[in-house]
Amino acid sequence: MPTLSRPSETSTAPQRDSAARNAGLLLLLTAAASALMAFARVSADADQPTLLESLHVIAVNKAMYSISGAARLASGLTLLAAAWFLLRAWSVRERMGAPLVPYLFIASGVFTALSGLCALGLAASTPSASEAATLAAVDPSTEVMAYLRWLTGKIGFAAAGLALLGAARSQWAGGGAMRRIAPVSALIGAAMQFIWIDAATLMHQIVGIAFFAWLVLMGAMLAMDKRERRFAGERDAS
Repeated sequence: MPTLSRPSETSTAPQRDSAARNAGLLLLLTAAASALMAFARVSADADQPTLLESLHVIAVNKAMYSISGAARLASGLTLLAAAWFLLRAWSVRERMGAPLVPYLFIASGVFTALSGLCALGLAASTPSASEAATLAAVDPSTEVMAYLRWLTGKIGFAAAGLALLGAARSQWAGGGAMRRIAPVSALIGAAMQFIWIDAATLMHQIVGIAFFAWLVLMGAMLAMDKRERRFAGERDAS
């Protein structure tokens, strides 16, 4: 049976919402940048027990660590841009979606980009491998930069998790296929808050993969669909 449009939908909603499509494409770019960031970070192997040990490793693997920082910066910027388009998407403008979700993604994008900048700053300030091998102490400014990289990265990831929780609420209210996806969004969003527990390393890896899959799925749905109703959780009448 064909889908019936609401009266307000006919007059205000475009047949194809370009803002939603752009948001979807940018979410896909965010996923791609996040994947590159994770690969380069693992390759650099800079997550050592102490900052001094990390600096020694960064000096040896400066290129890969720089790629990781640049990819993190890019993922933050693309997420920020995606949120900007989501704010202009039809369902959000008409108050039918989750209006806080784009703002949470904006916060996530800003802090993630800042974390990437700090990582690039660490790579730039780390001396050559031969010089770093003789380092016996860490400069205070380097300690501050490393802490800011850690803190802004955590905030960015946690804010994205809160955005997923907000999206899950509207997805559940929308019914249909998105109601089946809503619990997964909520589970991933809640699990992302464990980013503050450093000991939960395995969980971080699993949740990171799950968030990547969520970005790909939601980005594809927004980019390919005529409108963003499935993302925002709008209910169709049929």
